[in-house]
Amino acid sequence: MFLIIVIVVVAVLDATTGPELHISAFVGFVPLYAALRCSFRRTLVVSAVFVGCLTYVDLFTVPDWIPATRVVGIFGSFLVAAFSLVLCHIRLQREALHARTSLVADTVQRAVLRELPLRAGPAEAYGFYVSAQEGARVGGDIYEAIDTPHGLRLMIGDVQGKGMPAIGAGIDVLASFREAAQYQDSLESVAGRMEQALARYNARSAEPGTEGRFVTALLMEVRSMPGRPQGHVLSCGHIPYYLVRDGQVHERRDGEGALPLGLGALSAEPRHSVRIHPAPDDWIVLCTDGVTEARCTDGEFYPLAERLAGWTHLEPAELARTLRADLESFTDGDLKDDATVLVVRRAPDAAQLSMARAAAA
Repeated sequence: MFLIIVIVVVAVLDATTGPELHISAFVGFVPLYAALRCSFRRTLVVSAVFVGCLTYVDLFTVPDWIPATRVVGIFGSFLVAAFSLVLCHIRLQREALHARTSLVADTVQRAVLRELPLRAGPAEAYGFYVSAQEGARVGGDIYEAIDTPHGLRLMIGDVQGKGMPAIGAGIDVLASFREAAQYQDSLESVAGRMEQALARYNARSAEPGTEGRFVTALLMEVRSMPGRPQGHVLSCGHIPYYLVRDGQVHERRDGEGALPLGLGALSAEPRHSVRIHPAPDDWIVLCTDGVTEARCTDGEFYPLAERLAGWTHLEPAELARTLRADLESFTDGDLKDDATVLVVRRAPDAAQLSMARAAAA
């Protein structure tokens, strides 16, 4: 409606001024603007009003013009209107194609990484994943939480590289974890299967000349035992995780020392997990180096441990939202690498059920 008013007002002003000032020609941008922003029907209405107003001005308000000048002016208005309609049609076609493509891509990406929050057995995991590649839901970071016959098993990983080129390796490693976590007795065996899957991917990639990749990963297992739960942690070259216990944040390097997946053949040392004894009220925060190595405009690294220490009173969902907003503010929205955070704790109802069972016993 506003665009139509602009055309009519300019045409009225042109009709009431002298022939020396012909300002209607300047509203040719209006139907073009409509073509870029409006529906086809509205663009058609705006173009029709534009042609009608300019035709009226050229025919009846400039008596001194010769017929050829009038014809050129009217033909020009029709040409602008026709071009606007064609431009609008092409834009709408491309938007429809982009919407279909985005829907397919979004569906595929959702199948690769499950939506947060995750619920697996007695645990829940809130958090976020932000791809460094604009418009991508999945990139170089992977994560999963599975309730298995061997207890709760968690994994977070970071594929070498970022964005879309790293997806292939990430998919193979993630699929291998999902399968191996159900059947392998130890985290060492799970990591071995993930290494084999990545080796097969790198072998396939080498044939067309694609660069092989490695993956850092942190694997965690928690088993419900009589009394206090027990678990294991195995790090394949991944950064430390954070334990929140009694309101205090502790950086934990349990299970460190092993090489990343894909580089295991470079060392004769086998991978070994480390036993842990989590308390029922413990929280853990897992992340990738896209978080800890994020920089502000001054070059300072993001102080994750310091930030967590001030937010231990927040619920997991609120903590994840606060952390993401703070990270984006810290980097001014300019992340250089994929960033993933998982805030994992024992679900409240699971904790209550465990206490009830203990009281009954």
